[in-house]
Amino acid sequence: MRIVGLSLAVVLGAVISAAPDNASAAASPIVVAVDGDDSAAGTLAQPLRTIQAAVDRAGPGDAIAVRGGTYALVDNITITTSGEASQPISLGAYQGERVVIDGEALPASHTPVGGSIPRAERGAIHQEASYWRVSGLEIINGPYGYYCDGCDGNVFSGLTTRDNYETGFQLQGDSSGNQILGLDSFGNRDPRKNGESADGLGIKEGSGTGNVVRGARLWNNVDDGFDAWKFASPVLIENTIAYGNGVNRWGFPDFAGDGNGFKLGGGTPAPAVGHTVRNSVAFRNAKHGITDNGNPGTLTVSRTTTFRNGGTGFDADTTGARAALTANLSVSDARPAALGANTASSGNSWDIGGTWNDASVLSTDTGPITGARGADGSLPSAPAFLVPRNGAAVGARL
Repeated sequence: MRIVGLSLAVVLGAVISAAPDNASAAASPIVVAVDGDDSAAGTLAQPLRTIQAAVDRAGPGDAIAVRGGTYALVDNITITTSGEASQPISLGAYQGERVVIDGEALPASHTPVGGSIPRAERGAIHQEASYWRVSGLEIINGPYGYYCDGCDGNVFSGLTTRDNYETGFQLQGDSSGNQILGLDSFGNRDPRKNGESADGLGIKEGSGTGNVVRGARLWNNVDDGFDAWKFASPVLIENTIAYGNGVNRWGFPDFAGDGNGFKLGGGTPAPAVGHTVRNSVAFRNAKHGITDNGNPGTLTVSRTTTFRNGGTGFDADTTGARAALTANLSVSDARPAALGANTASSGNSWDIGGTWNDASVLSTDTGPITGARGADGSLPSAPAFLVPRNGAAVGARL
């Protein structure tokens, strides 16, 4: 499957070519290297030493190119300067080199049990700015990996957020029109909460239209793969995979991880929101594949597959909610679906009837979809994975 929309071939390569709106910036990026000097010119021959120094210099239309290596932080990278819609600021790996941003030494990464992380310290990268293009970075061991609050019109592509001490990537606050493309987010956990809140990707605690998640893989996180808790505006999720979430791999006492693949709401009270999920897969999560989590809004879930989840494949039974489930497939889940009185269910595997177990699909081999991405950042192809043997037009196609 190739990711549709903004081409990852454009945004995953050299950050120099990821700033097409400003030819001079593309020709003369601000360059960072592990052996650079923050008093230097910031050129390829004389690079800066820290990403923060480059961020502080950047303005609309500029591009920051980070050379390969590990950047161990002593303070989180803070982005507060916005680009413009016609002149975004770009930040990414130079010509595909591997850039690792390591937040292990940040004090907030080691917040004690029961403690809270101050807002300004959330994220190895903490952004409160708009119109950025951020690509090709690997963010590890942070107090959140990437944290964006009050962010509009950004494109985040080809990021890896792994082994952080809170959610891998979190978007919240008043944030609109953001695209999260090709994210790999895994192994994130929260010792301070014994697994209660560290997700692969959270778009939560805020509002804003036009936010899109496309081509993500969210796996082996302590809480949920995707979490939309208390986000009051619709989010579109497509071509995304969530698996293995909610398992206590870290031996936390009083374990509190939920373990849903896609949590589409929540809160007290939960806002009524019409999130959309299509052509996505949730498998081997500790709890539900997809859950409305108390969201009384009109969810739309189509051509999506759940497989071997510990709870319900499609949990959409909140009182008064008006979910629409169409052409979805549940295979070998503990329970295929839980539907409310107002749920519209059409053409799904449980509507078609019959037995939907491992033998009913061409392949249950997860190897292909958990492998390396394509050179352009697309998900690996898995044309037989969870495809019905009988040719029924239900479920995702990868």
